[in-house]
Amino acid sequence: MPTNRPAGSPTDAADHPTPWRVPVIGGLPADQRLLGGARELATGVVAVLLDRVPVYRRLPREQLTGELTRDTERRIRALAHTVRTGLPAPAEEFTAVREAAARRAEEGLPLDAVLLAHHLGLEVCWEFLTRDAHAGDAADLLLLNRLLLDQLRRAATAAGAGYLDGQRSAGDRRSTARQSLLTALLAGTPAEEAATRAGTELPPGYAVLCLSLADHPDEHSPGVDPGIAARRKLRRFGAELDHQARQSALTALTPSGGLVLVPLDAPPDLSADPSRGVASEGMWPQLAAALAAAARAAGVPVLAGAATAVPAEVPGAAALAYEVLDVARAFGRPPGLHRLDDVLLEYQLTRPSRARSRLAALLEPLADGGELLTTLRTHLAGGLNRRHTASALHLHPNTVDYRLRRIAVLTGLDPARPADVLRIAAAIAARTAEAAPPAR
Repeated sequence: MPTNRPAGSPTDAADHPTPWRVPVIGGLPADQRLLGGARELATGVVAVLLDRVPVYRRLPREQLTGELTRDTERRIRALAHTVRTGLPAPAEEFTAVREAAARRAEEGLPLDAVLLAHHLGLEVCWEFLTRDAHAGDAADLLLLNRLLLDQLRRAATAAGAGYLDGQRSAGDRRSTARQSLLTALLAGTPAEEAATRAGTELPPGYAVLCLSLADHPDEHSPGVDPGIAARRKLRRFGAELDHQARQSALTALTPSGGLVLVPLDAPPDLSADPSRGVASEGMWPQLAAALAAAARAAGVPVLAGAATAVPAEVPGAAALAYEVLDVARAFGRPPGLHRLDDVLLEYQLTRPSRARSRLAALLEPLADGGELLTTLRTHLAGGLNRRHTASALHLHPNTVDYRLRRIAVLTGLDPARPADVLRIAAAIAARTAEAAPPAR
């Protein structure tokens, strides 16, 4: 009489060519017991699932009695195939498990509940198969147990993979919908429908941030993939910014920077200046602190230009925020959040005009003497303090005096004469703007 396969995995037919004997429990082959009660057993599994995993009660009634019950019966028949042949269920059965788990992920059920459902299903099947077991069925029960555990291992693996597929798919759709919303806002087109598709409502306004992110040291470390380092930087930055701002911002970021729209709880007052707003005034310190925390998390300095806008005016606010960022960057402003109020003089002096070119030309005589222009910038930034200038440039104060006299001779502008200081500041701003690349 044929015997069971050797101990070990009973489903590896290629390794164990010994003829297979179906386990018999209570005098009846286990596969026949499963097939005979498949429909009733499927209904029982779903009932146990609703009783012990309450999250499944959120599913529609027609789904429970329809799709879920049909899927459960299919799993029971696949298990009967394994019991009858000693082989794993056909590959398409585990494909079906994977697809069903993906649907549960898209419906928002947690992964632990999805995996627990498979455990409970096999637990119910085990109790059904063994309730009439005889005292002499020990060997067949052991074999049946190994079959069920093997089936559970394969099903859980497929369900876990399918759940991740569903999460990625749902995440991709949400990301696409949010990017569509961002695109509509930046284009100045009606965005209500895009907001609905993204699962949100348009807020009363946005804080628009245009960012410049420095490279992380890891992006230039030998042996380190710069792409991975850049993505890690962005992931840390975005996660911390969302956490700090307690808002789900719309973002379009690359490793070097980009755009962030942070929802506001109240509409900004844009009657005077879109970089300010009654509703948003109190939130700027908080947003600046959130930006600083995100920069620390990313491990890089972050420079930002900022403005506020109602949804319909986001394009103008984004353009202003980019201009503020360019001005702050061109004038060496420190990392952090900058608004138009923070760079008013530099902004005005760098706007294209006939006067700007003429102002920039005032310093043209210093073009060939790089150290003279650097000395002048440093002296002006340091409050016209010669000792500060000397210390900043590692020079003797007498050398600073000599350079300042030379500047006065070449340009006719004397930093020691109060009437010339404003013209010098304006000329430096204009020259910086003339030399800067066009704003994006």
